[in-house]
Amino acid sequence: MRHFSTIGLLAVLCAVLTAPAMAAGMGVADARHLLVRTGFGATPEEIQRFSALSREAAVDQLLQPAAGLPVTPLPDNLQGAAGRPTTRLNEQERREYVFDQRLRNADLRAWWLTEMLHTPAPLVERMTLFWHNHFVSSERKVRQVSLMRDQNQLFRQYALGNFGTLLHAASKDPAMLLYLDAATNRAGAPNENFAREVMELFTLGEGHYTEADIKEAARAFTGWSIDRRLGTMEFRKAWHDGGEKRIFGKTGTFDGDDVLDLLLARPETSRFVIGKLWREFVSPTPDAAEVERVARVFREQRYELKPALRALLLSKDFWSDANRGALIKSPVEMVVGTLRTLQIDVPDALPFLRTLREQGQELLAPPNVKGWPGHDAWINASTLLERKQFLERLARAEELGSMLPPAAIERREQRVASAAQAPDEAMDAPARQQLRQQRQAQLQQRVLSAVQAIRIPSGAWQQTLSRTGLQAEDVVWASGHEAPTPMMAAANSVPRDLRSLLLDPVYQIK
Repeated sequence: MRHFSTIGLLAVLCAVLTAPAMAAGMGVADARHLLVRTGFGATPEEIQRFSALSREAAVDQLLQPAAGLPVTPLPDNLQGAAGRPTTRLNEQERREYVFDQRLRNADLRAWWLTEMLHTPAPLVERMTLFWHNHFVSSERKVRQVSLMRDQNQLFRQYALGNFGTLLHAASKDPAMLLYLDAATNRAGAPNENFAREVMELFTLGEGHYTEADIKEAARAFTGWSIDRRLGTMEFRKAWHDGGEKRIFGKTGTFDGDDVLDLLLARPETSRFVIGKLWREFVSPTPDAAEVERVARVFREQRYELKPALRALLLSKDFWSDANRGALIKSPVEMVVGTLRTLQIDVPDALPFLRTLREQGQELLAPPNVKGWPGHDAWINASTLLERKQFLERLARAEELGSMLPPAAIERREQRVASAAQAPDEAMDAPARQQLRQQRQAQLQQRVLSAVQAIRIPSGAWQQTLSRTGLQAEDVVWASGHEAPTPMMAAANSVPRDLRSLLLDPVYQIK
């Protein structure tokens, strides 16, 4: 009895000694690392709340939200059906239609940025952005704002869902079918664009398929088209090649869905997707053994994303000191993360579209089918200067009205609108000039209204720091780096210690 009592006493003593450490949670540095890597910045209150959790509990909480509808209401002009005009337009009508699409594109970009700023589930929006850069489409080729809107919601719906389901849905998405020229794919003249990209960029990666596989898969995808009036996917049986195909060593009368299932059955698909997620959340150079471990979880869980992300975010590499500060913030992370972290009230993010474009990331318009390469490609002489100027203006401003002069913001947009959407030459000169002025006034007024709605509540961020007991460097500074020497602050600026943190090059990394 004495022996068992001693063991029991030791167990109680051990529990007592370890309880404070467990209760303390993962701490401030770990909380900030997790939140910044999986979202857009982190407020002091978020860091304080997560610092009390264990790593496991924190990751589980991040993965808990079910992707679904955004919290930011869509503007009225982004509502409604998706299709193009069904009647033939004259030159003037065509120009008016294109100009209207440009205005709506700006609203859609601003709406998405606003959702990133206000979402209660930042990981969902981060994954929505990740899928936008994985299943790439661009409004510059699609040219139908409502199709880009619907695709954006599709990515949000499956942001943390099942990759297999998302692959099937994204492959049939009208914006994707237009972007990769699949909408006119028909028997006898198959277009190979989509078949190639679905293997190279969406599933297997280079080197895991043959040209013969692409040609045969292109035949299987024939008949996938869109109803241009409704803006929905339409299967045209008369266009489909129902003959026998041989793909990845298997023979059958495969259709498009069959090909996607063949791709999901290949282990290279899980490795490829997990490798991209690794570069998104962990480090630029994936560890092959760890990627295989997480990919195995991905396959065993039938491509459910939450178990795979949980395994990735709880891996030793994610928390390793060597991988902290190893990633460069994207322009979206830089802009949205800074605004969220400093709790700047931004009801409408329209004024920041120009900033993102100049930093190299124009939403809904990735540079090519491979998307934004990220990492070191975010930084060059031009984009680094734009990042620095954005932070300098922010650090000097009590209100963003002085930070973002409306005339400067829209000068380029006005030139583009005036040149690309010039009124019909059949109109007389005074009428053309009047229409041009009206269009420019529309653009200018939109930005003026958005800028006037932005406010930096005086002292609000400092009050939050005081309430949470955190220091500025706890919130904005990458773990493992020493805070810079405070710089002289301008009048009416944010505190000089915060300004120093924002303007130091280390703020560019996470």
